[in-house]
Amino acid sequence: MEYILIFIAAVFVNNIVLAQFLGICPFLGVSKKVDTALGMSAAVTFVLTIATIVTFLIQKYILDSFGLGFMQTISFILVIAALVQMVEIVLKKVSPSLYQALGVFLPLITTNCCILGVAILVIQKEYNLLETIVYSVSTAIGFALALIIFAGIREQLSMTKVPESMKGTPIALITAGLLAMAFMGFSGIV
Repeated sequence: MEYILIFIAAVFVNNIVLAQFLGICPFLGVSKKVDTALGMSAAVTFVLTIATIVTFLIQKYILDSFGLGFMQTISFILVIAALVQMVEIVLKKVSPSLYQALGVFLPLITTNCCILGVAILVIQKEYNLLETIVYSVSTAIGFALALIIFAGIREQLSMTKVPESMKGTPIALITAGLLAMAFMGFSGIV
């Protein structure tokens, strides 16, 4: 039951983008088309899950063992950067069109505060390895859900008549706010 609560809380109630405001850059930047949002979601899901597991193991078995807790942030950033480079190389070989579509946003996963934030939150919440895996996958699903819904709404908005002063960023921010308020409706679940 505990794992189900972690899942529901991470996906809906404490959504990493809409409730904790981590990962806003790719949320706003890659959300103009659903296809690009799907690709970014897959890349972030992979990197977030693997990075959180690796950083958890590094924290528990290296940093804590040798009293190097102060090295947490820099070591986590290095692990995340290495994983993003790996994803970039794989995407370039496997799906060049997706690699081109993501453009500058793929290297930005390295500095995506969502990934670093989840890696640090797992340590702060004192999760065990299984809880860490559930939380990281759930958070990635929540990020993907928010990003894909937002991209779908933005695609629809591009085909509607929006007042000139609201086009672009203003309507995107208003839409993001409304989406965040919609996700607040889940707060009574957990």
